[in-house]
Amino acid sequence: MGSAKTKDKFRAFMLDKGLKSTRQREVILEEFLSVGSHLSTEELYLRLRRKNPRIGYATVHRTLKLFAECGIAEQRHFGDGQARYEASDLDEHHDHLICTSCGKIVEFEDPRIEQLQEKVARQHGFSIERHRLELYGCCESCR
Repeated sequence: MGSAKTKDKFRAFMLDKGLKSTRQREVILEEFLSVGSHLSTEELYLRLRRKNPRIGYATVHRTLKLFAECGIAEQRHFGDGQARYEASDLDEHHDHLICTSCGKIVEFEDPRIEQLQEKVARQHGFSIERHRLELYGCCESCR
């Protein structure tokens, strides 16, 4: 999803909810979009504090929740006890490899996996609306 389109969607959402589109929320959105994916609240907060020491942790946390509610971000749980947020892009699907040792997250795409999932669904008379594939193990560095 393009940055300008995402920002417009968030502004429209805020207006619809009767919430203010503050400069802090805009700064949080810009930083979130520049990183793109797999950020915990704390990771985003620490990145933001370097340039914007007045932004508080609670503001970052609430704003990430608003991003998810708006549909511009998705909350993910990769088994490390932290909620992470990933920018939503309905046109681009990817799956994840998650290292259980260091927490590294690798995105990947493979059309053969997508085709196999569709085939299995059809065989069972099932229509897939969405899916998430997460593979857990040890990355090359941790092995």
